[in-house]
Amino acid sequence: MTDVDRTEREWRLVREESLPGPLCMALDVVAAETAADGGPRTVRVYRWQPSTLSLGYHQRPEDIDWAFCEREGITVTRRPTGGGAIYHDEHGDISYSIIAPAAELPGDLMASYERLCQPLLDGCAAMGVAADFAHESADALHEPACYLRDIHPAHDIIYEGGKLSGNAQYRRRDSVIQHGSLTYHATPERTRACFTDPDVSLDRITDRITAIDEHSDVSRGEAVRALEDALQKWADAEVGTWTDQELERAEEIATEKFGAKAWNRTGEDPIA
Repeated sequence: MTDVDRTEREWRLVREESLPGPLCMALDVVAAETAADGGPRTVRVYRWQPSTLSLGYHQRPEDIDWAFCEREGITVTRRPTGGGAIYHDEHGDISYSIIAPAAELPGDLMASYERLCQPLLDGCAAMGVAADFAHESADALHEPACYLRDIHPAHDIIYEGGKLSGNAQYRRRDSVIQHGSLTYHATPERTRACFTDPDVSLDRITDRITAIDEHSDVSRGEAVRALEDALQKWADAEVGTWTDQELERAEEIATEKFGAKAWNRTGEDPIA
Protein backbone atom coordinates (compact mmCIF):
# COMPACT_ATOMS: atom_id res chain seq x y z
CA MET A 1 0.00 0.00 0.00
CA THR A 2 1.17 3.53 -0.70
CA ASP A 3 1.28 6.59 1.52
CA VAL A 4 -0.85 8.44 -1.03
CA ASP A 5 -4.49 8.62 0.10
CA ARG A 6 -6.50 6.43 -2.26
CA THR A 7 -9.68 6.05 -0.18
CA GLU A 8 -12.64 5.65 -2.55
CA ARG A 9 -10.48 6.87 -5.41
CA GLU A 10 -9.95 4.99 -8.63
CA TRP A 11 -6.52 4.47 -10.12
CA ARG A 12 -5.85 2.94 -13.53
CA LEU A 13 -2.68 1.45 -14.97
CA VAL A 14 -2.18 2.07 -18.68
CA ARG A 15 0.34 -0.53 -19.82
CA GLU A 16 3.23 0.38 -22.10
CA GLU A 17 2.23 2.03 -25.36
CA SER A 18 4.54 2.99 -28.24
CA LEU A 19 3.72 6.59 -29.14
CA PRO A 20 5.18 9.64 -30.91
CA GLY A 21 6.80 12.14 -28.56
CA PRO A 22 4.14 14.87 -28.80
CA LEU A 23 1.40 12.35 -28.01
CA CYS A 24 3.35 10.99 -25.02
CA MET A 25 3.28 14.46 -23.47
CA ALA A 26 -0.29 15.26 -24.52
CA LEU A 27 -1.61 12.15 -22.78
CA ASP A 28 -0.03 13.32 -19.51
CA VAL A 29 -1.95 16.58 -19.83
CA VAL A 30 -5.21 14.78 -20.63
CA ALA A 31 -4.72 12.40 -17.69
CA ALA A 32 -4.25 15.44 -15.44
CA GLU A 33 -7.49 16.96 -16.73
CA THR A 34 -9.31 13.67 -16.13
CA ALA A 35 -8.01 13.36 -12.56
CA ALA A 36 -8.84 16.98 -11.76
CA ASP A 37 -12.40 16.43 -13.03
CA GLY A 38 -12.93 13.53 -10.63
CA GLY A 39 -12.02 10.74 -13.04
CA PRO A 40 -9.43 8.02 -12.50
CA ARG A 41 -5.91 8.83 -11.42
CA THR A 42 -3.35 7.38 -13.81
CA VAL A 43 -0.09 5.46 -13.64
CA ARG A 44 1.32 4.66 -17.06
CA VAL A 45 4.35 3.27 -18.87
CA TYR A 46 5.25 4.29 -22.40
CA ARG A 47 7.84 4.00 -25.16
CA TRP A 48 8.83 6.97 -27.32
CA GLN A 49 8.54 5.84 -30.92
CA PRO A 50 10.28 7.04 -32.96
CA SER A 51 13.18 7.92 -30.67
CA THR A 52 12.63 11.39 -29.23
CA LEU A 53 14.62 14.19 -27.68
CA SER A 54 12.43 15.78 -25.00
CA LEU A 55 13.49 19.29 -24.06
CA GLY A 56 13.13 20.81 -20.63
CA TYR A 57 10.63 23.65 -20.30
CA HIS A 58 13.36 26.32 -20.20
CA GLN A 59 15.67 24.62 -22.74
CA ARG A 60 17.51 26.96 -25.11
CA PRO A 61 17.02 25.97 -28.77
CA GLU A 62 20.67 26.69 -29.50
CA ASP A 63 21.62 23.80 -27.19
CA ILE A 64 20.22 21.30 -29.69
CA ASP A 65 21.70 19.93 -32.92
CA TRP A 66 18.45 20.16 -34.87
CA ALA A 67 20.09 19.02 -38.11
CA PHE A 68 21.35 15.81 -36.48
CA CYS A 69 17.93 15.06 -35.00
CA GLU A 70 16.21 15.62 -38.34
CA ARG A 71 18.79 13.56 -40.22
CA GLU A 72 18.48 10.66 -37.76
CA GLY A 73 14.67 10.75 -37.60
CA ILE A 74 14.66 11.82 -33.95
CA THR A 75 11.48 13.66 -32.96
CA VAL A 76 11.97 16.74 -30.79
CA THR A 77 9.30 17.91 -28.35
CA ARG A 78 9.33 20.15 -25.28
CA ARG A 79 8.15 18.88 -21.89
CA PRO A 80 6.05 20.95 -19.49
CA THR A 81 8.62 20.04 -16.80
CA GLY A 82 11.98 21.64 -16.22
CA GLY A 83 15.45 20.16 -16.39
CA GLY A 84 17.68 19.27 -19.29
CA ALA A 85 16.95 17.47 -22.53
CA ILE A 86 16.65 13.67 -22.54
CA TYR A 87 17.29 11.41 -25.52
CA HIS A 88 14.62 8.71 -25.30
CA ASP A 89 15.88 5.85 -27.42
CA GLU A 90 12.94 3.74 -28.57
CA HIS A 91 14.78 0.58 -27.53
CA GLY A 92 16.83 1.85 -24.59
CA ASP A 93 14.37 4.04 -22.69
CA ILE A 94 11.40 3.10 -20.49
CA SER A 95 9.25 6.02 -19.34
CA TYR A 96 6.49 6.32 -16.78
CA SER A 97 4.05 8.93 -15.45
CA ILE A 98 1.99 9.30 -12.29
CA ILE A 99 -0.91 11.76 -12.45
CA ALA A 100 -3.30 12.70 -9.63
CA PRO A 101 -5.13 15.71 -8.14
CA ALA A 102 -2.79 18.08 -6.34
CA ALA A 103 -4.78 17.86 -3.11
CA GLU A 104 -4.04 14.14 -2.82
CA LEU A 105 -0.25 14.44 -3.01
CA PRO A 106 2.28 15.99 -0.62
CA GLY A 107 2.78 19.71 -1.04
CA ASP A 108 6.43 19.46 0.00
CA LEU A 109 8.47 18.75 -3.13
CA MET A 110 11.07 16.52 -1.46
CA ALA A 111 8.39 14.43 0.26
CA SER A 112 6.47 14.20 -2.99
CA TYR A 113 9.47 12.90 -4.93
CA GLU A 114 10.21 10.38 -2.20
CA ARG A 115 6.69 8.95 -2.37
CA LEU A 116 6.19 9.07 -6.12
CA CYS A 117 9.58 7.54 -6.94
CA GLN A 118 8.96 4.56 -4.64
CA PRO A 119 7.38 2.37 -7.35
CA LEU A 120 10.35 3.13 -9.60
CA LEU A 121 12.72 1.90 -6.89
CA ASP A 122 10.51 -1.15 -6.30
CA GLY A 123 10.46 -1.93 -10.01
CA CYS A 124 14.25 -1.70 -10.25
CA ALA A 125 14.59 -4.00 -7.23
CA ALA A 126 12.38 -6.56 -8.97
CA MET A 127 14.79 -6.40 -11.91
CA GLY A 128 17.67 -7.19 -9.56
CA VAL A 129 18.97 -3.62 -9.46
CA ALA A 130 18.92 -2.08 -5.96
CA ALA A 131 18.79 1.54 -7.12
CA ASP A 132 18.33 4.44 -4.71
CA PHE A 133 18.22 8.21 -4.57
CA ALA A 134 21.60 9.86 -4.94
CA HIS A 135 23.14 10.34 -1.50
CA GLU A 136 25.36 13.23 -2.54
CA SER A 137 25.53 15.82 -5.27
CA ALA A 138 27.86 15.73 -8.27
CA ASP A 139 28.85 18.57 -10.59
CA ALA A 140 27.39 18.92 -14.06
CA LEU A 141 29.24 17.54 -17.08
CA HIS A 142 27.04 19.24 -19.70
CA GLU A 143 24.24 21.41 -18.35
CA PRO A 144 21.82 21.15 -21.33
CA ALA A 145 21.56 17.34 -20.96
CA CYS A 146 19.42 15.94 -18.13
CA TYR A 147 21.59 12.92 -17.45
CA LEU A 148 24.76 15.05 -17.51
CA ARG A 149 23.56 17.85 -15.24
CA ASP A 150 24.54 18.02 -11.59
CA ILE A 151 23.28 15.01 -9.65
CA HIS A 152 20.47 16.04 -7.28
CA PRO A 153 19.59 13.79 -4.30
CA ALA A 154 15.93 14.86 -4.44
CA HIS A 155 15.01 13.25 -7.74
CA ASP A 156 17.98 11.48 -9.35
CA ILE A 157 18.07 7.69 -9.07
CA ILE A 158 21.49 6.06 -9.20
CA TYR A 159 23.05 2.61 -9.05
CA GLU A 160 26.73 1.94 -8.35
CA GLY A 161 27.50 5.60 -8.91
CA GLY A 162 25.79 5.93 -12.29
CA LYS A 163 22.61 7.86 -13.00
CA LEU A 164 19.87 5.40 -13.91
CA SER A 165 16.76 7.58 -13.90
CA GLY A 166 15.79 11.24 -14.04
CA ASN A 167 12.41 12.42 -12.73
CA ALA A 168 10.51 15.69 -12.84
CA GLN A 169 7.21 17.13 -11.63
CA TYR A 170 4.78 19.58 -13.15
CA ARG A 171 2.34 21.03 -10.65
CA ARG A 172 -0.76 22.48 -12.23
CA ARG A 173 -3.30 24.39 -10.17
CA ASP A 174 -5.43 21.30 -9.61
CA SER A 175 -3.22 18.33 -10.50
CA VAL A 176 0.31 16.95 -10.40
CA ILE A 177 2.20 15.17 -13.17
CA GLN A 178 5.37 13.29 -12.32
CA HIS A 179 7.15 11.60 -15.17
CA GLY A 180 10.52 10.01 -15.49
CA SER A 181 12.91 8.13 -17.72
CA LEU A 182 14.53 4.81 -16.79
CA THR A 183 17.51 3.74 -18.89
CA TYR A 184 17.29 0.10 -19.93
CA HIS A 185 20.12 0.36 -22.47
CA ALA A 186 22.48 3.32 -22.62
CA THR A 187 23.24 5.09 -25.90
CA PRO A 188 25.93 7.65 -24.99
CA GLU A 189 27.01 8.35 -28.57
CA ARG A 190 23.54 9.34 -29.74
CA THR A 191 22.86 11.24 -26.53
CA ARG A 192 25.99 13.32 -27.05
CA ALA A 193 25.27 13.89 -30.74
CA CYS A 194 21.89 15.51 -30.02
CA PHE A 195 23.63 18.58 -28.57
CA THR A 196 25.63 21.34 -30.20
CA ASP A 197 29.31 21.38 -29.27
CA PRO A 198 29.09 19.15 -26.18
CA ASP A 199 32.28 19.79 -24.21
CA VAL A 200 32.33 16.35 -22.60
CA SER A 201 33.97 13.12 -23.72
CA LEU A 202 32.17 9.83 -24.29
CA ASP A 203 34.25 8.28 -21.53
CA ARG A 204 32.97 10.81 -19.00
CA ILE A 205 29.39 10.30 -20.19
CA THR A 206 29.77 6.54 -19.84
CA ASP A 207 31.08 7.00 -16.31
CA ARG A 208 28.14 9.24 -15.35
CA ILE A 209 25.22 7.13 -16.63
CA THR A 210 24.28 3.49 -16.23
CA ALA A 211 21.56 1.15 -17.47
CA ILE A 212 19.50 -1.82 -16.34
CA ASP A 213 21.05 -4.19 -18.89
CA GLU A 214 24.52 -3.48 -17.50
CA HIS A 215 23.52 -5.01 -14.15
CA SER A 216 20.70 -7.45 -14.88
CA ASP A 217 19.83 -10.16 -17.40
CA VAL A 218 16.17 -9.13 -17.64
CA SER A 219 14.87 -8.45 -21.12
CA ARG A 220 13.38 -5.08 -21.93
CA GLY A 221 9.91 -6.64 -21.86
CA GLU A 222 10.58 -8.10 -18.42
CA ALA A 223 11.83 -4.73 -17.20
CA VAL A 224 8.68 -3.03 -18.48
CA ARG A 225 6.47 -5.58 -16.75
CA ALA A 226 8.39 -5.17 -13.47
CA LEU A 227 7.82 -1.41 -13.57
CA GLU A 228 4.15 -1.84 -14.49
CA ASP A 229 3.65 -4.30 -11.65
CA ALA A 230 5.33 -1.94 -9.17
CA LEU A 231 3.18 0.99 -10.27
CA GLN A 232 0.02 -1.11 -10.13
CA LYS A 233 0.79 -2.38 -6.63
CA TRP A 234 1.78 1.07 -5.37
CA ALA A 235 -1.46 2.67 -6.57
CA ASP A 236 -3.68 -0.38 -6.07
CA ALA A 237 -4.67 0.26 -9.68
CA GLU A 238 -6.81 -1.65 -12.12
CA VAL A 239 -5.52 -2.16 -15.66
CA GLY A 240 -7.32 0.40 -17.80
CA THR A 241 -7.31 2.26 -21.10
CA TRP A 242 -7.91 5.72 -22.45
CA THR A 243 -11.44 6.72 -23.39
CA ASP A 244 -12.19 7.77 -26.96
CA GLN A 245 -12.70 11.32 -25.70
CA GLU A 246 -9.29 11.34 -24.00
CA LEU A 247 -7.56 10.08 -27.13
CA GLU A 248 -9.29 12.67 -29.29
CA ARG A 249 -8.33 15.43 -26.86
CA ALA A 250 -4.72 14.17 -26.69
CA GLU A 251 -4.37 14.12 -30.47
CA GLU A 252 -5.59 17.72 -30.53
CA ILE A 253 -3.10 18.84 -27.88
CA ALA A 254 -0.27 16.90 -29.55
CA THR A 255 -0.92 18.66 -32.85
CA GLU A 256 -1.60 22.14 -31.53
CA LYS A 257 1.05 22.27 -28.79
CA PHE A 258 3.61 19.49 -28.38
CA GLY A 259 4.13 19.09 -32.11
CA ALA A 260 4.12 22.83 -32.82
CA LYS A 261 7.30 24.64 -33.84
CA ALA A 262 6.48 27.63 -31.63
CA TRP A 263 6.39 25.45 -28.52
CA ASN A 264 9.34 23.24 -29.35
CA ARG A 265 11.68 25.96 -30.60
CA THR A 266 10.84 28.83 -28.26
CA GLY A 267 8.61 27.49 -25.48
CA GLU A 268 5.72 29.70 -26.59
CA ASP A 269 2.50 27.89 -25.68
CA PRO A 270 0.13 28.18 -28.66
CA ILE A 271 -2.92 27.04 -26.68
CA ALA A 272 -2.33 28.87 -23.39
